[in-house]
Amino acid sequence: MPRLEARVPPPVLLALIATAMWMASSVPPHWTLLPLSPWALPLALFAVGLAINAAGFRAIRKAGSTIDPTRPESASSLVVTGPFRISRNPMYLGFTVMLLAWAAYLQSLWTLAGPVLFVAYVDRLQIVPEEHALRRKFGADFDRYAAHVRRWL
Repeated sequence: MPRLEARVPPPVLLALIATAMWMASSVPPHWTLLPLSPWALPLALFAVGLAINAAGFRAIRKAGSTIDPTRPESASSLVVTGPFRISRNPMYLGFTVMLLAWAAYLQSLWTLAGPVLFVAYVDRLQIVPEEHALRRKFGADFDRYAAHVRRWL
């Protein structure tokens, strides 16, 4: 699958998977969340995912680097502040949490495959090429960073 490596922008992938989750949500089995409002957990998860993404975006912009994940070689600096102190990929983590929010809202067992597919795709076809590009560009600095900060959490 080298043709797909770092080619599909993650927001596009997010939209495609969210649409597939919506389509799969009509297939049983379904579950009912605890006696909470059907919006409580989805809204909380969505807010967390959005906050993670916003913090990652701010850290990248503050460092003056690029946000374009399809061209990781164009990064002008290695961002290690903000949420990047905890995760090497906080924005993908934020998208994953947002997909979990969508699954919680849809309340169908099949929708849980969406976040799993997103993580599997992004981990192999987006993060690996990004990390290769960052390693080529930043060398030992990236290796030290990767040794101390996990890929996801």
